[in-house]
Amino acid sequence: MIDLCLLGTGGMMPLPYRYLTSLVLRYNGKTILLDCGEGTQIAMKKRGWSPNPIGVILFTHYHADHIAGLPGMLLSMGNADRTEPVLMAGPKGLQKVVDSLRIIAPELPFEIIYHEIEGPEETFDLPGEKDFHITAYRVNHRVPCYCYSFTLDRAGRFDVDRAKAQNVPLNIWNTLQKGESCEVDGVLYTPDMVMGPPRKGLKVAYATDSRPCESIVTAARGADLFICEGMYAGDDKLPKAKEKKHMTFCEAARLAAKADPGQMWLTHYSPSEMHPEQMVGDAKKIFPRTIAAKDGRSLSLTFPQDEGAKKQ
Repeated sequence: MIDLCLLGTGGMMPLPYRYLTSLVLRYNGKTILLDCGEGTQIAMKKRGWSPNPIGVILFTHYHADHIAGLPGMLLSMGNADRTEPVLMAGPKGLQKVVDSLRIIAPELPFEIIYHEIEGPEETFDLPGEKDFHITAYRVNHRVPCYCYSFTLDRAGRFDVDRAKAQNVPLNIWNTLQKGESCEVDGVLYTPDMVMGPPRKGLKVAYATDSRPCESIVTAARGADLFICEGMYAGDDKLPKAKEKKHMTFCEAARLAAKADPGQMWLTHYSPSEMHPEQMVGDAKKIFPRTIAAKDGRSLSLTFPQDEGAKKQ
């Protein structure tokens, strides 16, 4: 299961009712923080989640509304007794930017491991989880910027009849189900002997601060949830969107129509968009499963054989 919460949905500046853009994902006791604008700490406290388990912090890019909340978050993680290393990943220049911000947060009880992303696409695993993959895709903004997809693999079904037919010892069935080979009495047993083909897993995609581009479609294709920026509600603001390298609601919806995710949440609204939920009608005509998300919107994604995706 993947739990996630859109902590903030604002762009440019925080508002009394809207924090800056940030997303949290939780899987198997581990927490990923994606972007860390002003107000992220408060939004997380409102959600009731501790900063201690944050083991990965990802950045789309280094504009202030996506990273200015980092020093305080790092201090909160330290004050929450975090001692394990933290992996940080983002575009080239990450360590220089973070070191500059850490002038006001110089002493931390945990190590920061930097992973600077270069090139059009890069995949790496959530530390300690070989079945949870993070992929960064370069997008089209005024500075180097990446969108992300998060994919949780799902193994095939264990075939009891095949296991019995091949005399696979009962005490190693669980090991094979975990994808590990095992040798017993000189015989090597491998997962492919008893496991069916991989089943559909879970996928979340997140894209913000970009003009429409095919890399976003690739990231969101087949996702259970696609979170995409909608900086401007109406296409009357398309010239400004092009100038600032952002998107309108309808442009985001056209990307979703190509990628066909289970649903799309709009986020990263301009401060001028006071009531995005009232302006989403045209986008829904293009992609009916469009939702104008608000701060705190949460979701638990489970594999299809379970209860499916449920809004909290």
